[in-house]
Amino acid sequence: MPVFLFLFIIMPIAEMAVLIKVGGVIGVLNTVGLVLLTAVVGAWLLRQQGLATLLRANQRLNSGELPAKEVAEGLILAVGGALLLTPGFITDTIGFLCLLPGTRHWFVAQAMKRMVMSGQGRSFHFRAGGGQGPFGPDPFGGQESPFERQRPFGRDANGDIIEGEYRDETESDRDRIEKK
Repeated sequence: MPVFLFLFIIMPIAEMAVLIKVGGVIGVLNTVGLVLLTAVVGAWLLRQQGLATLLRANQRLNSGELPAKEVAEGLILAVGGALLLTPGFITDTIGFLCLLPGTRHWFVAQAMKRMVMSGQGRSFHFRAGGGQGPFGPDPFGGQESPFERQRPFGRDANGDIIEGEYRDETESDRDRIEKK
């Protein structure tokens, strides 16, 4: 709920206050022109950075690697582009931070770190090998593919239900802060 409060109430009010303040200093037409200029420059930068990210992702795919970093960069670029198309100077500032390579790489590193931390202790993984499938070499070695139907959670290879209890002992950011 606090995120929605921020996005739909506090952020628009802050944007209007900044627009009114800037409009009072440089004039209404200059403010509108500046907002349009940031949208045009942002669209150009989004196109340039998006194409570069797409080319890097394509290179990684061609070399047989998963382009996880490039996918995360693409998501951040999309968010940055949307923020730049939203009228206002606060959203434009955040949007430009998403589009600039240095800050975007930092955002990606933070997002990847959080994804890895939240995935610790979970049991999802991919297996690959070199078996033979019906249409030639099987990239998954005849084992379960991540794209095939998976066994439901809680069942073993025989289809039996495995019951148990667990306790999540991972430490959250809030717990670490409270300890200090």
